[in-house]
Amino acid sequence: MLTVVTANVNGIRAAARRGGLDWLAASGADVLCLQEVRASDEQVAAELEAAGLGHLHVAHTEAESKGRAGVAVLTRSPQTKVRTSVGPEEFASAGRYVEALVDTELGKVVVASVYVHTGEATDEARQSEKYRFLDAVEARMLELGKASLRKGGPQAVVCGDLNVAHSEMDIKNWKGNRGKAGFLEDERAYLSRWFDEHGWTDLGRALGGDGPGPYTWWSWRGRGFDTDGGWRIDYCLATPGLAARAVKAEVGKAPTYAERWSDHAPLTVTFA
Repeated sequence: MLTVVTANVNGIRAAARRGGLDWLAASGADVLCLQEVRASDEQVAAELEAAGLGHLHVAHTEAESKGRAGVAVLTRSPQTKVRTSVGPEEFASAGRYVEALVDTELGKVVVASVYVHTGEATDEARQSEKYRFLDAVEARMLELGKASLRKGGPQAVVCGDLNVAHSEMDIKNWKGNRGKAGFLEDERAYLSRWFDEHGWTDLGRALGGDGPGPYTWWSWRGRGFDTDGGWRIDYCLATPGLAARAVKAEVGKAPTYAERWSDHAPLTVTFA
């Protein structure tokens, strides 16, 4: 068995105060992919140690802008070939991509944790940056996909907050969000290519039913959490050989608003 959890923690220190790291520790996951870590290596190590997760192997990259972004891959097994950026130099210190090669019970697997920023439909520069980053992630996914088809090549899983709802089934108020960042046709086209042309499987949808939902993000404001007015923007994507072994995907939505430890809910995928 192999269990993978992906979670946007909204700041690892804040998540720890709210019980998020206790939740992650109790999950017993073999692999944890975290986004919006917003901490230094030393701070991450201290929080993991305090939560009883200090034994995990860590690949982490923080953003140059303190208190923003940051992604991590935490694993029970040792990691090799750690990569802390993707694409052009402009993303080298963005803290949005990290990957590691991990020996698992299912063989060698490249695990990537990705954080795509929100974007803004009315801000051309910000939205163009989002597309450039998605271009870089797509190029890397093509490389990983080709490697997974070679004899003895590692399978791959790409997890994270992509800040794109792929279809109408992935956003409660899809009509009201047409033309807005996160649900733009050009953004959604990236995911369609990855699934329909490049062979990656969206395990949250494949194992989560036809929808609507299950959603993974709800605003802190308003009653969206209570009415389930959410977005499905957190993903676990796998190459064909690994996707074929996925048996379960669950969204860990908190029982109540008061018990939330992030505005995102963790997604857990089990492989057998």
